[in-house]
Amino acid sequence: MKIKKAVIPAAGLGTRVLPASKAMPKEMLPIVDKPAIQYIVEEAVKSGIEDILIITSRGKTTVEDHFDRSPELEARLLASNKTEQYEEIVKISNMANIQYVRQKETKGLGHAVLCAKSFVGDEPFAVLYGDDVIIGDNPVCKQLCDAYEKFGKGVVGIKEVPEELVMKYCSLDTKPISDNMYAVSDMIEKPKKEQIISNFAILGRCVLPASIFEILEHTKPGAGGELQLTDAMRELAVKEGMIGVDFDGTRYDMGNKLGILQAIVEVGLKHPEVADGFREYLKKISAQL
Repeated sequence: MKIKKAVIPAAGLGTRVLPASKAMPKEMLPIVDKPAIQYIVEEAVKSGIEDILIITSRGKTTVEDHFDRSPELEARLLASNKTEQYEEIVKISNMANIQYVRQKETKGLGHAVLCAKSFVGDEPFAVLYGDDVIIGDNPVCKQLCDAYEKFGKGVVGIKEVPEELVMKYCSLDTKPISDNMYAVSDMIEKPKKEQIISNFAILGRCVLPASIFEILEHTKPGAGGELQLTDAMRELAVKEGMIGVDFDGTRYDMGNKLGILQAIVEVGLKHPEVADGFREYLKKISAQL
C-alpha cells in the first residue's frame, strides 16, 4: 500500500536551543536560507507524500504562516521584477496539502502522534520528527516507505550511535535481513547502561500502521512521565515484528546547538549562491585554529 500521509510532530518547546527558541519555534531556525521544517516537508513531498499534518503548540503560528500564501510579499516581489524569488515563495505554499492540529499540552512524542488519529484514519503513515533534518540524494522517508510496501510491517529509520547517545535515544534488538535491512523484535526508550540491547537507535523517521493508535491509547507514560512513541512501537515490534532501515543520509539534530551549526556549515558548502565564498571564509578561519 502506497504511503500518502505524513505526520510531523513540531510541538516541542526547544529548551536545548534557548534563548533562540523563546520567541521563534526551533523548527523555524534557518539552515542557510530555509527553515528547518521546510527541509522536512520537502523530504516528505519527494517521497510521494500528498497530505501532511504538522502537530504544533501555542506560539508556533509562524510555522503555519511560512507554508501559507503571502499576498503583500508576492506583490512586492513581482513589482520589483524578482520573479525567481516570487516563484520560490509561491511554490512553498503549493508543495502539499498541509494541515495543522495543536497539541494543547506537551505530553510526549506518543501523545503528539495520537493527536493525528482522525487525520490518518485507517491508513499507514510516515512520521518525520520535527527536530531531525536528514539530507541525502534518496529521501529517507521514501527509503522507509519502500520498506513498508515490501514487508507490510512498521518501519523505523535506524543508525548505530555511540553508547552515550543510545542512553539519550533508544536501543533496538536487531537481526540482519539483507543489505541495510534489519528485523526489529524489541526496543527500549532511554535505556540505562545495563539495559542497552545494541547501539542501533531510531533516528527521526518511521512508518507505522494505523493500529499504533490503539496501542498508544493504552500505553502508560514512560521516560520523563511522557507518553513515549517508542514504548508503543515496542509492543508493535514484539507482537508483529518491525523493520529497521539503516538509512542513507546525513542527520542533523536541530534541537541541538552543535547540530544546527553542523547543518549550516555542510549545507552552506553546497549552496549554489554562497558555497564558493563560504569555503574560502572557512579556509581562512580554519588556518587560525
